[in-house]
Amino acid sequence: MIHPLRQHIEEIISLTDEEFDFVLSHFKQIKKRKHQYIIQEGELVNKEYWIIKGCLKSYFVDDNGKEHILQFGMENWWITDYESFVKQTTSKTAIDCIEDSDLLYISFENREKLTAQMHKMERFWAKKSKIGRIALQNRILSLLKNSTKEQYELLLQQYPKLFQRVPKKMIAAYLGVSRETLSRLNA
Repeated sequence: MIHPLRQHIEEIISLTDEEFDFVLSHFKQIKKRKHQYIIQEGELVNKEYWIIKGCLKSYFVDDNGKEHILQFGMENWWITDYESFVKQTTSKTAIDCIEDSDLLYISFENREKLTAQMHKMERFWAKKSKIGRIALQNRILSLLKNSTKEQYELLLQQYPKLFQRVPKKMIAAYLGVSRETLSRLNA
């Protein structure tokens, strides 16, 4: 059976068995329970996570105590506070597990070493970064030009499994609306 990380990487680049073993040697696996943090706001972030199994959310809490969800993460997705990870500064967001989760992580140092020693992986992360920027741009465009109902329908269309795994109040926090407004959209 092919390792799920190898399968994920090989959607972009090909690897020999030896190359994949070398890549995998830079990662560590962890398990987290539902509601456990992987990143807390204000801490130094030196890990990027790849989700083997589970569902996570990246969010911040404003001065009024309102939660704003920036991103969900499910199987085969990468998640971290990217500004903090890249600049090696403290996190502006928190990430915790919505479900029990199995994760692989790579430290900042190991990612730097791996990309320096294996240019294929540098190409892989460059491509993943471009894909992430496109997704972020599409999200911003949707926020600026679509009604809440249209944003909801687009999210449902793109990620139908998310709605089976995430409470409606979290979907509302992602869309920036109240739970009551979200309920009206479902009516």
